[in-house]
Order: sequence, then C-alpha cells, then structure tokens
Amino acid sequence: MSLLTRFRRPETEDEPAADAVAVPAAGTEDAAPEPGTEATTDAESRAEAADGQVKRRGKVRGGILIVLTVLAAIFVLFALTVPDNYGQLHAKSFLRIPLEALVAVVVLLVLPRPVRRVVAVLLGVLLGLLTIIKVIDIGFTASLARPFDLVLDWFLLGSAAGVVQDSIGTFGAILAVIGAFLLVIAILTLMVLSMLRLTTLVVRHNRVAVGATALLTVAWIACAAFGAQVVHGVPVASRADEQLVVNRAQQIRTGLNDKDAFQQEAAVDPFKDTPANELFTGLKGKDVVLTFVESYGRYAVEDPTFAPPVDAQLDAGTKSLEAAGFAARSGWISSSTVGGGSWLAHASMLSGLYINNQQRYRSLTSGNRLTLTSAFKKAGWHTVSTEPVIDRAWPEGQFYGYETEYNLNNLGYKGPHFSYATMPDQYTYQQFQQRSMQPGHAPLFAEITTVSSHSPWTPIPKMVDWDKLGDGSIFNDPANQAGGAPGSIIGDPNKLRASYIGSIQYSLNALISYIETYGDKNLVLIFLGDHQPAPVVTGQDASRDVPITIVAKDPAVLDKISSWDWTDGLRPAPNAPEWRMDAFRNNFMTAFGSTPSTH
Repeated sequence: MSLLTRFRRPETEDEPAADAVAVPAAGTEDAAPEPGTEATTDAESRAEAADGQVKRRGKVRGGILIVLTVLAAIFVLFALTVPDNYGQLHAKSFLRIPLEALVAVVVLLVLPRPVRRVVAVLLGVLLGLLTIIKVIDIGFTASLARPFDLVLDWFLLGSAAGVVQDSIGTFGAILAVIGAFLLVIAILTLMVLSMLRLTTLVVRHNRVAVGATALLTVAWIACAAFGAQVVHGVPVASRADEQLVVNRAQQIRTGLNDKDAFQQEAAVDPFKDTPANELFTGLKGKDVVLTFVESYGRYAVEDPTFAPPVDAQLDAGTKSLEAAGFAARSGWISSSTVGGGSWLAHASMLSGLYINNQQRYRSLTSGNRLTLTSAFKKAGWHTVSTEPVIDRAWPEGQFYGYETEYNLNNLGYKGPHFSYATMPDQYTYQQFQQRSMQPGHAPLFAEITTVSSHSPWTPIPKMVDWDKLGDGSIFNDPANQAGGAPGSIIGDPNKLRASYIGSIQYSLNALISYIETYGDKNLVLIFLGDHQPAPVVTGQDASRDVPITIVAKDPAVLDKISSWDWTDGLRPAPNAPEWRMDAFRNNFMTAFGSTPSTH
C-alpha cells in the first residue's frame, strides 16, 4: 500500500473541518408550499434568521480557526529557523528548509491517535525550550561573543540583571525580569498549542501534507548537495535545531570534564618554589602598578570609523609623557573573555592560567596558585588592590595576596554614580595616590580596576583639576558630566559606538594625566584592557585582543623587555606581538629576573 493510499482517509478526531457542510437528514427537507399558501409564518422567519445567524457564526469561527492556524505555522517556523547567533539575525536567515519539520510531519502521520497527541505535546515543549535557548544565545552572542553555557553560565543571568538595572533603573529592571519570566511561560504554552493545532491540520489533510513533505524533502536534499546559502554561513538545508541539541550535549560534557582538565593545568607552575630573593630582581625599589582599563579593546585603536580620536590621543599622550621623561612599549594581548566577565581576565593575567569560565575561576580562587600579586608579596613588596565597584566582602583578595584593599566602602566617594561606574577613574587614581603612594612608602605592587568605560557608556565624567577633586561631590555638577541619561543610546548603534569611544578617551585621559601629575622615577605602570567591548559595538568577527602598555621613567626597565619587540609608545602597531593573557605572568616574571624553580 502506498503512503498516499495509507493516508487518504482524513481523520475527524480532533475537530470538524472548517469547510464542512451539514447535509440534511432524509425526510427533513422543507415541503413545497401548497398552492395559494400565505406568506411564511413568523415562526418560519425566526427559524430562517436563526439559521442565518448560525451560518454567520460558523463563518466567523472558521475565519478565526484559519487565523489561528496561520499564526501557529508562523510561530513554529520562526522557532525552527531563527538563528541562535546575533550576527546571523537577518531577515534572509529565515529562508531555510528545516529538516526537523519534515521529520516531525512524517512521525506525526504514522503514529496512532493516542500517541500522536502526546508526541505533539512533547515536541512542543522541546521546541519551546530550544527557542528559549536560542533567545538567550542571541543575547549572549551580542554581549559576550559566545553562546550560553548550560553548565557554567547561570550565575551570569543575575549579573545581566544588574547591568539592565544600571541602564534603565531599578523599576525598569524589575519589569524586564518579570517580562522575561512571562515570555518563557508564553513561549512554552504557545508552542505546545501550536503543535497540537498543526498536528490536527496535518492529519486532516494528510494527502496534501505527504505531497508537500515529499517535495520539500527533495528540495532539502538538492540544497544540501549544492551547499545553497542565502546568508553566508546559514545553509538553506537547515539542521540547526539538531545541531543545537548536539552542541549543547557536547557543551555539557565539556563543562563537566573541564574541572579535571583545569586541575592538571594548574598543577604546572615553574615559579611555585622559587625563593623570595630570586623573584623580580630587576624591579628592586620600583612601584609596580597594574591597571585594567574597562573594555579598552583593539576595536578602540583600529576601527577606521571610530578609532581615529583614540589614536590621536595615544600619540599625543606618547609625546607628552616623553616630555615628562617617561617612555612606553605596547603590544597586544588576547583576553579570556569578551564584553563582560572582567574578573576572568584579571584572574588569567595574575595567575598565568587561562580562566574563561566561572568554574575555573572558583577552582583557581579556592586553591593556592602563586599569583603575580602573591609573588610580589613573597619578594617583599607591599600589595594593594583598588576596586571601586566592590561593596562587600571579597575573599578573592586574600587568595590573590593583597595586604591592603580599597573599595567603594572605604574610598570616601560622595559624588554620583555614572551608570555602572561607581566613581570616576580620576577620583580612583587620586585616592590610590593619596592612600598608598605618599613619600617614604615601601615599594608596592598595586592592581587598580577602572570602570568609567564600562557599559552602558553614558553618562561620562569630565576631567577636573586634580586639586579640586575633594570627596568627588564636584561631579554632582552637571557641568562635570557628559553624555545623556543611562539607556539613552540603546537601539542606536552609532551613538552606542560613539559613547563607547568617548568613555575610552576619558579613561585614557585620566590615566595619562595621572602619570604626568604623580609619576616619578620609581613608577612602573602596566595598563591594558580587560576585554573587547560587546559584539554589538565591534561586530561578530572581532578578535579578543586588547592593547597592553608598560610605562616607566627608568630606561633600564624597558630595556629588559626589548626582546618582546613591542611598539614604542602608547599605541601598539597592527603587527605588534600578540600573546594570550595567561602568558603574561611567566613572561613578565622571567623578564624581570625571576628564576624558574622547575623546568
């Protein structure tokens, strides 16, 4: 028996066909009126009116059913074809033939009625969950340049809510969270109802369904054979949901196994047992300051449209620092994160291990790895952290080896917040200087995190005279603020990029001015970006590279890194060497006289 013959008889188990016509039973036809009979009685008129009303209701109901069917088909097809990558989110990306839909039609047709409805519900739930994952992936690829990790990333949803709060306020953030919850419920419910509706349609019109499926299957095979694509990287012969499931299964397995892999990597440390007197012999008497400039990425230096103001600023800064007796060398370093997760980059830089997820971060900070900070502490430097965003206990500070910790609670700031940024970078630098760099202080190693260039990049503080900073209340004056209200640039890519560049210019200006104002012969300042800004700024194909620069007045310091071939000045050349961020610790320790204890 052929497949067409097998499904020739339509089933009516779920609901009557919208176009069905009632056939009067035998013997119930209206009798022909007797000759000379008077006009139709009132009862007959009422019956005809009622019959017309029933027919009108039937037409309305039929129209509603057609609309619901069309909406169900659009909803399911959207879920099957929507990309999970922000960079592929174009109208043409939906011009695909999803293999999963073809398989589902065949499965639903061959199953018996009781099983069919159960399977339709299960398929609706599965497709709803995959759609939710795709929506989250779009957000993650737009902000972090990677998909959501089902094992390691749940805590980031809370961080995302915090960024939303900084952008649109507490009330808006609450509404956004409620809306997200309702959206999840709506997607799951509507997907199940849509699958049940389409299953009824497919079964009722099984001959048409079989023919259309056969035709689309041939088209799918042809497109697959020729690699047809309407959008680059998005094949017309789609298996996206199947691949999504496979990729997520592999991701879960990798996440579960990554802890053991990391422990093996962490067990190797060439400086673990190096004696204190053999650490940093080339930096004796120097104050080493490591500064992370938030979101200072390669995009800010090389984008042809938005980078020229930053390039001009870096070149001018190079000249002004040279006039003050300083020199600089710059290169590129590849961050372990993009768009967010700054603590992962900090951990990679300080530990010499590649920290690209929260599981690795927790494993690292619960161990006893020798960090750059603890190595300086071991060698006799006083160690200081300045973290203007931290407002609670920070146990990681003890792991890193900081002896003195400054944060939002003890930096004395009385001015306004600038969206996410709790205080301007200029204020952070001055407080560090006043608290840690007074005349006669012991040599120190300090790590400073600046946050004025953190998204959402508006408003931005303006530079003021250093001697007028006081407790920061000067920034309550609107004249010392630039840019619009938080969230005012959302939805406009050009304004977003321009505001990002403006924030980087402010952060670099504050840093260069700090060196010129307070720098001395013992200062060795290392500054770098923690990561590139989000892909909504850079585009999807941007690298993970960030600029890194070492500034010093003592020429002997930069002589020790001459073999690195870094570019003279504050702006790295396009062909300057590129390292991965976890390589810095060992390279830096070796260059400045630390002797490996193992080989």
